[in-house]
Amino acid sequence: MKLSGLGADDVQLDNKETLYQGFLKLYRYTVKHKLFNGGWNTPLLREVIVRPPSVGVILFDPQEDTVVLVEQFRMGSLLSEEDPWMLEVVAGISEPGESLEEVALREVKEESNCDVKELMPVSDFFVSPGACNEKLKLFCGIVDSKGVGGIHGLDEEGEDIKVHVIPFQEAYNMVEDGRIANAPAVIALQWLKLHHHELKGYDKQ
Repeated sequence: MKLSGLGADDVQLDNKETLYQGFLKLYRYTVKHKLFNGGWNTPLLREVIVRPPSVGVILFDPQEDTVVLVEQFRMGSLLSEEDPWMLEVVAGISEPGESLEEVALREVKEESNCDVKELMPVSDFFVSPGACNEKLKLFCGIVDSKGVGGIHGLDEEGEDIKVHVIPFQEAYNMVEDGRIANAPAVIALQWLKLHHHELKGYDKQ
């Protein structure tokens, strides 16, 4: 959202330099843009990580009032001197030709082995727009959590993902006390808190 009236036409990209090409792509741009008070700024150097669109899915069982979360190792958390094993929503990045709904259902199966009864959109947001172009679309998936658990993930991607079924209120408490501290899970559980009453009645409809 913007309030200033400035837009993409008020930005000039003068140069793009490839710094790294791997699982992540890193580019350095020379960029200048119009200023709020008029005129143009001095050209800036900005390094940006470029990734495909991604998805996150909060899995909710309205009959049991539970959520299905996944736990896995995260290097970024380790480098921040935090616990590197994080509780998260199912998530993943898109492949060429896939819709984001298809990505969501694929990742749910790969990471949790759950079957989604209904997939509903929640929100979409930039993960860290100061340094990355990644935009994440968040979904809520209605599931039956009975019998769900175990360790999942793709061996070829080095995934080691443990599935947890947690009462919704307990999971929300983890947000409030900081035990869940990654943005997609925090946003998803806060959304679920707002819509909890209506979703609890899902199986009764």
